Amino acid sequence: MDQYALTFDAFDKMAQAYQDRYMDLDLYNDTYDAFCALLPQPHARILELGCGPGNITRYLLAQRPDYRITATDVAPAMVQLAQQNNPTATCQLLDCRALDQLTEQYDGIVCGFCLPYLSQADCAKLIHDCAARLSDAGVLYLSAIEGDYQQSGFESSSNGQHKAYVHYHQEAYLREHLTRSGFAVAELMRKHFNKPDGTPSVHLIFITRKAAPAA
Repeated sequence: MDQYALTFDAFDKMAQAYQDRYMDLDLYNDTYDAFCALLPQPHARILELGCGPGNITRYLLAQRPDYRITATDVAPAMVQLAQQNNPTATCQLLDCRALDQLTEQYDGIVCGFCLPYLSQADCAKLIHDCAARLSDAGVLYLSAIEGDYQQSGFESSSNGQHKAYVHYHQEAYLREHLTRSGFAVAELMRKHFNKPDGTPSVHLIFITRKAAPAA
């Protein structure tokens, strides 16, 4: 089983524990507000990648019940929880690495902490795929754990029963690929967060807009 399969299996098995720990975390609410501020139009179509138990989708719908959200995750147990927590959203299985298989266009895409579980190459592809799925002037929310990519490796869950391969990413690399894919960074935020073992970490949050084609 490769590192991705092991990580995805871990998230499927600890879905309920993840919900119990993070569902009501309000640390990032101001970043979601910034995303919403760039999407004032009614009935905006939103795609969430790596939705987990649906905590971000739930917050977005609490602020903007008119949003039409499709929330996706690679873990079946996460999708089930997300649908229970968001009965008005469409929740379905999707590996974000297969985003290029979708054909729909969206006004906004939220990718909250998929990147810690993707290699640099897969992050670059994901950013490119998001650009293809966004309408002109569409908004992309992207978050990652900041750090030296060479320090990436397996880390244990808080109960020590599961392991996930965690990738660290740097602002310069992500910004480069956002620019290459036609995104302009509207806001860059950093949040300090302690990992399950108490080790401090810094989370990068990019809120970007896809450039409209030249007239």
